[in-house]
Amino acid sequence: MTVVRDVPKQLFIGGDWQDAESGRTLSVDNPATGEELCQVADASPGDGRRALEAAVAAQAAWAATPPRVRSEILRRAYDIIIARTEDLALLMTLEMGKPLAEARAEVAYGAEFFRWFSEEAVRVDGGMMTAPDGRNRLLVTRQPVGPCLLITPWNFPLAMGTRKIGPAIAAGCTIVLKPAPQTPLTSLVLAQILTEAGLPAGVLNVVTTSDAAGVVEPLLRGGQIRKLSFTGSTQVGRILLAQCADTVIRTSMELGGNAPLLVFDDADLDVAVEGTMVAKMRNMGESCCAANRIFVHTSVAEEFASRLADRMAALTVGPGTEPGTDVGPLIDVVGRSKAHDLVRDAVKRGATVLTGGELPEGPGCFYPPTVLTGIAPDSAIIDSEIFGPVAAIRTFETEDEAVAAANDTEFGLAAYLFTQNLDRALRVAERLESGMIGINTGLVSNPAAPFGGVKQSGLGREGGRVGIDEFLEYKYLAVPIGA
Repeated sequence: MTVVRDVPKQLFIGGDWQDAESGRTLSVDNPATGEELCQVADASPGDGRRALEAAVAAQAAWAATPPRVRSEILRRAYDIIIARTEDLALLMTLEMGKPLAEARAEVAYGAEFFRWFSEEAVRVDGGMMTAPDGRNRLLVTRQPVGPCLLITPWNFPLAMGTRKIGPAIAAGCTIVLKPAPQTPLTSLVLAQILTEAGLPAGVLNVVTTSDAAGVVEPLLRGGQIRKLSFTGSTQVGRILLAQCADTVIRTSMELGGNAPLLVFDDADLDVAVEGTMVAKMRNMGESCCAANRIFVHTSVAEEFASRLADRMAALTVGPGTEPGTDVGPLIDVVGRSKAHDLVRDAVKRGATVLTGGELPEGPGCFYPPTVLTGIAPDSAIIDSEIFGPVAAIRTFETEDEAVAAANDTEFGLAAYLFTQNLDRALRVAERLESGMIGINTGLVSNPAAPFGGVKQSGLGREGGRVGIDEFLEYKYLAVPIGA
């Protein structure tokens, strides 16, 4: 296919496309068919070192580049991405599986991070004040933190890259990007686009690899990386934090989620069902902020579950490239098996399946939209990030009970609540231990908002006005005031 054929398949280091030093390659497969799309370079630790050396060599000149120049590069890249929406959407659908409509939405969403941070690049400021004793002027400025290692997941191949690359470029940092091995093609095209937009050699380096631990750990322990931004599981995040400790690397961590969704007795059920469909089924449920635990007031639980099951059952499952597909395949067999195992465990413990719940025959990693009710408290699905199209419904009687159940997790990324009572909405939102709250909506992601969580869902924020701060250091200068 042309969009796959046209993607560079090599590592991007110092402005050049290069084979891995070992000559090894890794396979990129289509989750809808299980067939190989292509092979890309499979980097070794040595390739990682070369990428970091290129980033280090480019850092001083890039930091000194005028903010307006950095801004205009990002804006040109935004324009190129929007102009190539169809090709980028098809490429993401082929390597990740999401339906084309969702892939097009991700192109618009991902591109917006470049436009947003093109505008933030020229607004990095500082300050000046007189010291309280009157002896000094205190000047505060901000500078790029330095070379960054950015590690992105497979579920949003474009947006997870732009959300990290955009603020790093805007701040004046150079980059080593390690995309997920399942979906490296979009990141390689992104490097191509940024080069076309005028990004100097060495500012962005892309290393695709099947040996993430072998490539990443030496970079973190070597003392030259000054910033790590990682999106992935909490388990891996803990390992990376430990590796960053030796050289005290600044970190941003967007980790696992176990998002609660609360439907109160006064909720507009049309709005609640629609919001739940978005919170649960966006990206086939393969999202860290997907609704994972659905709590519904007992007085409306039966009607809500019935309506949700009807909506879920009406969705069309199939390859994302086919017209009319609502739900594409999960990323791989491991992801599908995890979702199915959680469903089987819940059923074994007494849950009722209202729709779905059976593995389909045929090729591809498809799983049907599934609704479960009567979830037992000891079911594994309560404490596991499903990452699939499975809605697990439990009930509650009181507001306190709902909030306690929602907060009963080590995670705290996103939460959702549905009520027509404004006082309750604000009161409950303030009590929920999550970094982002959707009130009568199932979508919280927005480039203009600070994305991130609390507890073991991560550190720092991406997007919004604070997103660029993650890539900047403060520097204070004391200037004596003359007599």
